[in-house]
Amino acid sequence: MDVTIFGTGYVGLVTGACLADVGNQVVCVDIDQDKIDRLNRGEIPIYEPGLEDLVERNRIAGNLRFTCDSGPAVEHGEVIFIAVGTPPDEDGSADLRHVLAVAKTVGANLKRYAVVVNKSTVPVGTADNVRAALSAALTERGVEHQFDVVSNPEFLKEGDAVKDCMKPDRIVIGTRSAVAIEKLKSLYAPFNRNHERMVLMDERSAELTKYAANALLATKISFMNEMSNIAERVGADVESVRLGIGSDPRIGYSFIYPGVGYGGSCFPKDVQALRKTAAEHGYETRIIAAVEAVNQAQKHKLMAMISRRFPEGLKGKTIAIWGLSFKPNTDDMREAPSRYLMEALWQAGASVQAYDPEAASEARHLYPDQAALTLADEPMAALNGADALAVVTEWKAFWAPDFAAILATLKHPVLFDGRNIYDPAKVEAAGLEYWGIGRGRGVVFPDLSGLPS
Repeated sequence: MDVTIFGTGYVGLVTGACLADVGNQVVCVDIDQDKIDRLNRGEIPIYEPGLEDLVERNRIAGNLRFTCDSGPAVEHGEVIFIAVGTPPDEDGSADLRHVLAVAKTVGANLKRYAVVVNKSTVPVGTADNVRAALSAALTERGVEHQFDVVSNPEFLKEGDAVKDCMKPDRIVIGTRSAVAIEKLKSLYAPFNRNHERMVLMDERSAELTKYAANALLATKISFMNEMSNIAERVGADVESVRLGIGSDPRIGYSFIYPGVGYGGSCFPKDVQALRKTAAEHGYETRIIAAVEAVNQAQKHKLMAMISRRFPEGLKGKTIAIWGLSFKPNTDDMREAPSRYLMEALWQAGASVQAYDPEAASEARHLYPDQAALTLADEPMAALNGADALAVVTEWKAFWAPDFAAILATLKHPVLFDGRNIYDPAKVEAAGLEYWGIGRGRGVVFPDLSGLPS
C-alpha cells in the first residue's frame, strides 16, 4: 500500500520503517529540513535498538523515503498517518497545534479518498477536531473528497519500539467506517497473522484506551513506590514484597519495580493530559492525581538519601551517577529522574560525574554550560575522585560491576541504588555501604510540603 506518515519522531519513524519492511511504499514527512537531510543520508536522530538497520535497509531498497514536501506526500498516501508530537501545554493539556496543522495540510492537498489515521497520543474528541479541520480545508478549496478519520493509538515502548511494532500485543482501531476498517486490516495483515490482534471500537473509546493504558501502568509504578516508602518506615524489604505480590497472576511482575519514579515522553505527559480532560468534563481524578504526586516526590528520593548520608552538606563533593536516560535502551532524558538529581546536587554545591551508554550527547545538549557536569566515556571513569556512586538507570552494563574496584575508587564507600538492581548483602560484603529503595534502612522520604500539589 502507499502510506504517508507525518512526523519522524519515535512513533512516526518506527511505524514508517516497520510498514516499509513488509513491502509498503512509505513516505515520511517532517518540517525539519535538517532532520530530513540526515535521514536521507542514513543518519538516525534517535537511539532505538534495531531501528538504524531497519531504516537503512528500506531506504536503500526504495520502500522508505523522507521529504519536507507535504503536497506530493499527501497525494501519495492512500493511508495517511498523523504521528507528530503532542507536548503538554502550560496547564497540562495536550497541545494539538501540530496535529491540527497536519489535518489542514492534508485537506489542502487531498485529491482522492484517503484514510487519515491519528497515531499521536491525543485527548478524547481529537478525531472529531481533525475531521473538522480537514473538512474546513477542503471547503476553502471548493472541492469535495471523501475521507475517513481513524484513531489508531500506538503502544510502543522506548527501547522495544521496533519489536512492539513488528509483534504488537494489540492493534486498536477506532472508527465506524467499514471501508477504513478493511483498509487497515489489509495494512496490518503482516503483523496480525499469528492470532487476531485487532480490537475494533469507536474513535473516542480508542483515544481513551491509550490514556487509560498509560495511566494504569503509571499507577502500578507509583503504587510500588508508595509501598517502598512504607517498607522503609516499618523495616521491611520491598523487594521481598514485590516477589510476594507479583507471584499472584492477578497482579503479575510487570511495572511493580520500585525506584526513583517514571519519566520519558509518555507517562508524565499522558497522566497530566488525562487529568486535564477529566477536569474539563467536571470530574476530579483522585487516583490519577495521587499517582502524579507520588511520582514527583519519588524523583527527589535519591537526593534525600544522599543528603541524609552526608549531613555535613554536599558543597564541594562529587557524586558519580550511572544512568542518565529515563530508562535503559534509549537516549531520551525527558522528565528523567537523573535530571532532578543532578539539578538538586548542583543547587547544593556538588559536582556530578556521569556515565550513560547512549544519553551523553543529550546531556550535553540539555546542560551545555554546566561546569559542574563531567561526562565519562566508561562507567568506572565516572568514579574517579567521586565521593559516592548513585545508580539512576538500570542499564545492563551496570548490573554486575566490580564492587572491589568501586570500593577502591570512591572517596567514601557508599552506593545509592536507585533501581534496586543489587543484592545488599553482596554489596556490603564487598565493603560498601548500601542504600536502596524501600529496603529497611529507615525513613529517607523528602519533605515536599513546600512544593505545589
